[in-house]
Amino acid sequence: MEKYSGAIVAIVTPFRNNEIDEQGLVDLINFQIENGTHGIVPCGTTGESATVSFDEHKKIIELTVKTVAGRVPVIAGTGANSTAEAIDLAKSAKASGVDATLSVVPYYNKPSQEGLYQHFKAITEAVDIPVFLYNVPSRTVTNMLPETVARLAKFENIIGIKDATASLQQISEVIRQCPDDFIVLSGDDFTCMPTVFIGGKGVISVTSNVHPRGMADLMEAALAGDIKKANEIHYTLLPLMTSMFVAPNPVPAKKGVELMGKIKDGLPRLPLTEIDDKALQAVTGAMKDVGLL
Repeated sequence: MEKYSGAIVAIVTPFRNNEIDEQGLVDLINFQIENGTHGIVPCGTTGESATVSFDEHKKIIELTVKTVAGRVPVIAGTGANSTAEAIDLAKSAKASGVDATLSVVPYYNKPSQEGLYQHFKAITEAVDIPVFLYNVPSRTVTNMLPETVARLAKFENIIGIKDATASLQQISEVIRQCPDDFIVLSGDDFTCMPTVFIGGKGVISVTSNVHPRGMADLMEAALAGDIKKANEIHYTLLPLMTSMFVAPNPVPAKKGVELMGKIKDGLPRLPLTEIDDKALQAVTGAMKDVGLL
């Protein structure tokens, strides 16, 4: 498999008493790699990047790189809605030894397409490291259009995109307009199989937190062109994928790994709150159905 392909986990950040549970993170990373995950993304949305401090962000990434020890690629979340802050985070991640960075479309500011272009241009000119763009309009409000992605793909260091639009039409346009070696990764578990079949290379996955082997098997089958096997796995995992979003991400995923005994405390940081009973029943039921509990 290619370096940045397959099922790449957007790993949760475990906390205990509201502090980073370092041993918990180490254990999670090892669990992921032992069960076939093809890459690790620390400090993404699922890693609660919005509520960790700069020092914590740096610590999480350093610990991830140290623990992974070159076994799989590490793509560090370094996005921010301030261009200067995104550059600082990217510089810090590079110093920590990551393979690449994942930089989200600036949120809240609502920049124009030209603003998006200038934001990512400034990052790639300031930090010499491979960059994955991250388009998730459900969270950022702004949708980075395929034409803007294609402009940015001309920069040598901008090597791919995590597309969480859940639109196969938009993903198709990105693939059509960008160079052949531009890496498109699905940002939605439920679209990852069709994304591969239209030219994508894999997924940055939430569901991989609880079922790394299943998501790895799904992506390996799809990338091998085994439509029958990929379909079977996709429909087996679909209820589990759905359950990971019955409450704001990463609340269900964190509770899931806690239920599996992989971390001691699945609580998120405020303003996210503990999973409610109805959502917990959905998560527990879906996990039992695929043999995780």
